[in-house]
Amino acid sequence: MALLHRPQGAPVRPVSRETPTPWPGLAMAVGGALTAWCVHRLVPAVPMLTASVVLGIAAAHLPGLRTLVRGAARPGLSLAGRRLMRMGIVLLGLGLGLDQVLRLGWATVAMVVGVVAATFLGTLWLGRRLGLPGDQPLLIATGYSICGASAIGAVSEVSGSDEEDVAASVALVTLCGTLAIGILPLLQGPLGLSDPAFGRWVGAGVHDVGQVVATAQTAGPAALGEAVLVKLMRVALLAPLVAAVAFSVRARRRGVRTASGRRPAPVPLFVLGFLAAAALRATGILPDVALEWAHTAQEALLAAALFGLGSAVHLPTLARTGGRAAALGLGAWVVVAGVSYAGVMLTV
Repeated sequence: MALLHRPQGAPVRPVSRETPTPWPGLAMAVGGALTAWCVHRLVPAVPMLTASVVLGIAAAHLPGLRTLVRGAARPGLSLAGRRLMRMGIVLLGLGLGLDQVLRLGWATVAMVVGVVAATFLGTLWLGRRLGLPGDQPLLIATGYSICGASAIGAVSEVSGSDEEDVAASVALVTLCGTLAIGILPLLQGPLGLSDPAFGRWVGAGVHDVGQVVATAQTAGPAALGEAVLVKLMRVALLAPLVAAVAFSVRARRRGVRTASGRRPAPVPLFVLGFLAAAALRATGILPDVALEWAHTAQEALLAAALFGLGSAVHLPTLARTGGRAAALGLGAWVVVAGVSYAGVMLTV
């Protein structure tokens, strides 16, 4: 093997091993969240989190921005999609009014658990039968059954999912949830649903919290109140689902350690944080102003995280599985809408 020689007396130049800085990407994620907030203020029917995903996808494909998104900003955008997502999910627990959820009655609790289980297992089975790559069946099943992109982010943390799988799953679930805002209100009359029953159907069948609010408010305050309570009940199931996935992954990788040499935690810290925040909310010691600030911070963190996830979407790659992904999205939509409608009819 030939050796490289330097001229005698020439100074030795140390090899540069600088760690990529996350700040450009984090700044872009914050800017995307602010832009999404402006879009929501201008068009209230568009949820802030939905706008964040769409803006992230757009930034990844606009000629002036895509080089930055795929280059200098990529470390920070990926960091936002992971760390800010965890922080937002912890704060999501402060919006979980366990006392309000339990007042709906055990029949409704059983209905919601049944809807979540049927949607998760049915979507997971169908996704695998369709041959979707990687963890996409698991992630899409989670997003449809619990709370959209936030649930996908939570499960991806414990499953170690590829960033492209996460981004593709978020894009599909966000698209279908956005379509629900325009389609479900048109079905209230033909299905013979009263306003409260329509709200429960929306809460049990629509993915993201913001999309639930945008859909249910079309039928008035009674529908909106029922929708939010049922949705909170679905959010409460996020922790046990993530814990179950974590235990499953840990069992498959028994003996495997992380890069730091430690075994992965059986229950992720952010899940424990979510449960602790929900327990704190249940004590009633937090004033309303603190809960309002926490909700604002939660929306901002999730919006920045979803912008980061959206920026990882590569449409040409997504298009290669577009037919199968669309079939899974449609099939899961039919499952969650049908099962939740049957559940509502049995519990009214």
